[in-house]
Amino acid sequence: MNILSIVIPALNEEDGISDIIERVLSIKEPLTKVGVDDMELIVVDDGSKDRTPEIVAEYAAKHPEVTLVQHEVNRNYGAAIKTGFRQARGNLLAFLDADGTYPPEYFPQLCRPILEDGADLVIGSRMAGADSEMPLVRRIGNTIFATLVSIISNRHVTDSASGQRVLRSEALKCLYPLPDGLNFTPVMSTRAMHEEIKVVEVPIPYLERVGRSKLSVVHDGLRFLNSILMTALTYNPVRILGLIGTGLVCLGFLVGLLALISGGSSLKPDAQFAYLFAGLVLVSAGVNVFSVGATFNYIVSLFHKRQIRQGLLGRPIFNVPLESRFGWLGVVAVLAGGLVYGLAIGLNWTGPASAAPWFAPAISTIMVLTGLHLITSWLLVIVLAELSKRDAAAELDLGMLATAAGGRDQETKRVKAMASLTS
Repeated sequence: MNILSIVIPALNEEDGISDIIERVLSIKEPLTKVGVDDMELIVVDDGSKDRTPEIVAEYAAKHPEVTLVQHEVNRNYGAAIKTGFRQARGNLLAFLDADGTYPPEYFPQLCRPILEDGADLVIGSRMAGADSEMPLVRRIGNTIFATLVSIISNRHVTDSASGQRVLRSEALKCLYPLPDGLNFTPVMSTRAMHEEIKVVEVPIPYLERVGRSKLSVVHDGLRFLNSILMTALTYNPVRILGLIGTGLVCLGFLVGLLALISGGSSLKPDAQFAYLFAGLVLVSAGVNVFSVGATFNYIVSLFHKRQIRQGLLGRPIFNVPLESRFGWLGVVAVLAGGLVYGLAIGLNWTGPASAAPWFAPAISTIMVLTGLHLITSWLLVIVLAELSKRDAAAELDLGMLATAAGGRDQETKRVKAMASLTS
């Protein structure tokens, strides 16, 4: 039996709460046509100071499918939704805002991918082509957030902050913990993209809200950005740090190339050496950031109790993980750094007559330190990879022991049976 539990968090929504309740109640018949046998509506009053709880209580007295849950004090948007989920009895969980911006009439369409196609989470996308009255600033912000989530997870999403969704109740164990604030939805999207659950988007229209918006574009936008990045770092650090590191390496090569190209014309020798040094520093910083990200991935894998392999924990930037080459790359960097220093001493590049006596020793030092960092990162990755395999290897060994024990038991029973037959 499929039961849909719809949660509406409400804070001072007396002007629009009646309309949204009426609209939710009107979708019972369309829900049955897609395979939803029953529906309940849970309105969580999050410490309202107006008549919102009284209005909801009147509906609850007349309609058994409506339930009012109250927070004595305001605990915020995400906390209200989680309270509703704890009260829900349905195997399908849903939520939408109380301000009339999201269309409850689309819940049948949102339920269909779960009931017919095996989806775990369905997001009502305001950015996927349906009519939308979203303000331009918020549309730009949502596009940026969705693009960011898509890049760091390597799974396409058009609306990472949508406030209308349907999910299987059992999917919560993969998505929790979720924050109590307005960043509840982008964190859910980011977690969903990194977990092994099927996510589907369905286009929905979006209207201007009734009353004043509680969303601060700047404050909540920065919170959304921080939440997305921090959540992604807990799943696939190399996706973010690797992209940053790769960007620094490319920038370093660009700075060095420009210094070489313009060295004979617009740049004095001192300036040329300074730009070349800056380029090498950027390359070294990028390599170090990338290697730290790769190492973090193995640490995160231990926390999630997963082995590092492509497609299981995050999605690597390169098809062949570069951390497998850190060892010999580090050795090459150390040897190259030593060679540069040897040449500098042999050819007197560090003498007073040299244009930049500091340049060769500084380059050598950076190359040697970067190489040593790569070598130690390679060793750490090897150790962490082995640790990540220990649980699986132990389970395999225990399984083989159990099989062997079972075989011995069967052999013992067979011998006893033969003995009883001959006695």
